[in-house]
Amino acid sequence: MAEYLTPTAPMNKTHIKRSLLKIAQRDRELEHALNVYGFPNTRIQPAGFETFVVTIVSQQLSTKAANTIMQRVRDLLIDITPDNVLARRKATLKKTGLSERKVEYIQGLAKAIKNGQFDPDTLDSLDDASAINAITNLHGFGVWSAEIYLMFSLGRQDIFPANDLALQAALQNLKQLETRPTPKVARSMVAHWAPWRSAGSLFLWHFYNAEKIDS
Repeated sequence: MAEYLTPTAPMNKTHIKRSLLKIAQRDRELEHALNVYGFPNTRIQPAGFETFVVTIVSQQLSTKAANTIMQRVRDLLIDITPDNVLARRKATLKKTGLSERKVEYIQGLAKAIKNGQFDPDTLDSLDDASAINAITNLHGFGVWSAEIYLMFSLGRQDIFPANDLALQAALQNLKQLETRPTPKVARSMVAHWAPWRSAGSLFLWHFYNAEKIDS
């Protein structure tokens, strides 16, 4: 079973460096790229309701657009809590720039927490598969969103978000493949990175940005 990291022991720089050096012993191409581009920075997000809201807001938007809308949401709600979300009308929430569907997702998340169907505070006690299943049972959250939450908010060490297009493109470039790997193929290609696949994912994003790869 993969070792877990709790929010009080995040994937810090020391952990990422140690993990990538372990992967490099097993992967020649990653070892070479690591020597060229160095180690990635940490990417930590707080656990809880607000980060789930940020995830919904960010879906299919550029970083700049998502940040703009998220700031409007913060200005409207002050404190981003289920109670404050449910206290606002749908039309009011849409004035921040949220689409109708995203408003439905955010309100649905707030209702699930209020009625006890979902409790973000319990996720840390679950194994990876159970935590992902709990999140994907929510309306508007797919496997990618769940895996990102586990990586950056719960500090789980062995996550590889194979549906991420940038990771697929980076892996194609790293391994000099003719075509971009499918999620299934990508997962099989990094199976030997376990139990440090979260650090490997961070490096692939780092490599993607450094190489300016077109996904």
